Amino acid sequence: QMADPFLYDTGERSQYGCLGHEVQIEHIKAYVCRPSFFTDKAVIVIHDIFGWLFPDTRYIVDLIAGHGYITICPDFFKGTEPWKTTDHWADFADWMKDHDPMKVDKEADVVLKYLKEQCGAKKIGIVGFSWGGMAVHHLMLKNPQLTAGVSLYGIIRDSEERYNLLNPTFFIFGEKDHTISYDEITLLEEKLKQYCKVAYKIKVYPGQVHGFAQLKPEDMKPHDKPYIEEARKDMIDWIKMFI
Repeated sequence: QMADPFLYDTGERSQYGCLGHEVQIEHIKAYVCRPSFFTDKAVIVIHDIFGWLFPDTRYIVDLIAGHGYITICPDFFKGTEPWKTTDHWADFADWMKDHDPMKVDKEADVVLKYLKEQCGAKKIGIVGFSWGGMAVHHLMLKNPQLTAGVSLYGIIRDSEERYNLLNPTFFIFGEKDHTISYDEITLLEEKLKQYCKVAYKIKVYPGQVHGFAQLKPEDMKPHDKPYIEEARKDMIDWIKMFI
């Protein structure tokens, strides 16, 4: 029995009334939240293994929109089942084979086209959590249309070409995340220093487990709250610096 890598209880969540709406873009459904004023700046949010409907992810979409960005979370699983809290971790490797975070390019292109043509977006950033963090890392190596990226607790492990980022990328990690070792973070830092030609940042938040930055205020434990709030502020500040 594989240990549950998340350590936080993904089941117990307060209700969340979303501020945005759902749209259909070609073969993908997406959740969109817009600020109350016109903007030509946009952010794509890539969900974790729990998919585009997960309330924590929609909360983040709304939060980023509140900072003045057209924010969109597409269903990168294209209508297939997300991972569920009742699924067995023994099956996780097989599930991942059918849900590869490095095969998101086509969907990303569809969403970029939508943001530019339908929403008038001129500058587009990307933020991703866990599975989505790996997808962001991949896309920041491949897609020059993305002006800046924030990858939260996701590293591309099995590829040598993971350091030539095209645009500024910020990597956020939790110190107590047992899906990502400290050695992997150190290696990332060393190699980026060596190969990366754009701005990048790596930050590890004390005492935090995998998935820490997505919690809604009422679901946070008091001792985690300052770190969660700091990580979110850092995420927004990085986006604002470049977009």
